[in-house]
Amino acid sequence: MPSEKDIKVTVTQDHVTLSGTVSSTSNLSQVMALAEAHYPKKVINLLEVAGVHQVMLEVRVAEMSRTLLRKLGVNWAYISSSGANLGVSLLNNLTSFSFPGTQTFSSSINALFRFTGQGATWTLFIDALKEEGLLKVLAEPTLITLSGKTANFLAGGEFPIPIPQPSGVGSTITIEYKPFGVGLNFTPLVLSNKKISMQVNPEVSDLDFSNAIQISGFVVPALKTRRVSTTVELGDGQSLAIAGLLNDNVREVVSKFPLLGDIPILGALFRSTSFQKNETELIVIVTPHLVKPLDMAKQTLPIDQYIEPDDLEFYLFGALEGKEKQNPRIQHLPQQILKKG
Repeated sequence: MPSEKDIKVTVTQDHVTLSGTVSSTSNLSQVMALAEAHYPKKVINLLEVAGVHQVMLEVRVAEMSRTLLRKLGVNWAYISSSGANLGVSLLNNLTSFSFPGTQTFSSSINALFRFTGQGATWTLFIDALKEEGLLKVLAEPTLITLSGKTANFLAGGEFPIPIPQPSGVGSTITIEYKPFGVGLNFTPLVLSNKKISMQVNPEVSDLDFSNAIQISGFVVPALKTRRVSTTVELGDGQSLAIAGLLNDNVREVVSKFPLLGDIPILGALFRSTSFQKNETELIVIVTPHLVKPLDMAKQTLPIDQYIEPDDLEFYLFGALEGKEKQNPRIQHLPQQILKKG
């Protein structure tokens, strides 16, 4: 081991003792293998691995999701003076044709036209909608742990899930809690002062009430989860994108009355169309650092810049934060003393 110059070897009749320092854990394993090969009886290991053994991991999760929805549906009905009716309903993918009979119309109708003449009534319902959505998620959790130790982090919450439990007479319900939010679980291993191997498990989840279910009268939301689990090897301060996702979904639905929906121009009265597009871009970047404790006497906190407002600022001006006030005794001190202080 020519690169290791701080290793001391003491040999006796019964054992060999290794002391000093090595630069990395991988070199330590090689030194132990060499010593055990020459002295299989007993090797006393007093070596220490030099360098920093505390690892700070920065994880950045960035997600951008866009949704686009366009739909157009038409319902119309004809009612004569004698009570006979004729109609077509195509909203919400519902197709019906009756003469005479009753018509069922969609609850999402946003336009209605009615014409009356010669004892007959024409009613036209239109459901036209264009909807756009944008979702941005940015999470930057940071954790510090020792080499070989596992660290966990969760910024979010827990939501209750009812679990029916059978009993002798009836049934009881117990509550279990499921965590959600921004979570991080990682185990680093310092190989040298330039290399870090780590197992990373970041997770971002939020509640999805669009896919919720009902259990015993309770509404239980679903979870929309983005999870990554991998093992990487990086240098101090290097970054690596461990996950990238580009998802593009397009869904088109055309509901039309047979034959009548294929008629040019007039066929639009017998069709209902829907177009939905979802785009998602997700990336997860990890950056490890070898860190040492700070020797600063006072650390900067997020609340240090907050100044409580006085009664005049709060009640009269409605200010949530007050302005910085200088001590009147300090104002009268000479400038030379202030500069020295």
